[in-house]
Amino acid sequence: MRRTTLPQIRVKARPAQPTQGVLRCGPLQTRVALGRGGIRANKFEGDGATPRGRFHLLRLWWRPDRGPRPQTLLPIHRIGPTIAWCEDPAQRRYNQAIRINDAQAPGDRLWRQDNLYDLIIEIDHNTRPRIRRRGSAVFIHVARPGFSPTAGCVALAAPALRRLLRQLGPKTSIVIY
Repeated sequence: MRRTTLPQIRVKARPAQPTQGVLRCGPLQTRVALGRGGIRANKFEGDGATPRGRFHLLRLWWRPDRGPRPQTLLPIHRIGPTIAWCEDPAQRRYNQAIRINDAQAPGDRLWRQDNLYDLIIEIDHNTRPRIRRRGSAVFIHVARPGFSPTAGCVALAAPALRRLLRQLGPKTSIVIY
C-alpha cells in the first residue's frame, strides 16, 4: 500500500505572542515555539528570528540511540557524535552539515545532551543560493519543556513531531507567516 503525504505545513504566530505559534498540517493542529525574535521576512544570522516564507523539507536527521527510526517518507540521516551544523558565515560550508573531531570546533552540535535535536527536519532556508549572514541551522525540532523560544527554529512536542513525520514527504512544504 502506497502512503500519501500532505502537501503543506502551515505555521502562524499567535496574536500578541510572537514566540508562540500554531502548526497546522491536515487534521493535526499543535502548539509550537518560534524564534525569540518572532517571525521576520528579513532574517539574518544571530537575530533569533524564524524566517517568514515557503520552504521545502529536505531531510530528517535522527538520533538512533534516542528512539526507533521514525516513520516518514523524507530521506533520513543518522546523527552521530561528530555531526554539527556550520553557522560561521566566513566558512565555505556555511549553513551545511559538517563533521567535527574536536570538542572545541565551532558549529551547532546535533548530538546534544538535551532532547531538542533527537529529531530534526532540515528545511531549505538559505540553501540555494546560500547567502552569508542570512541565517543558518533553521530546523523543525523538538521543543523545550514549556515551549520557550528557539534561536529561530520551529519546535513542537516530540509526540506531535513523530505524528507529523508520518504525513511528510519530499514534496511537502512549510509556510511560515
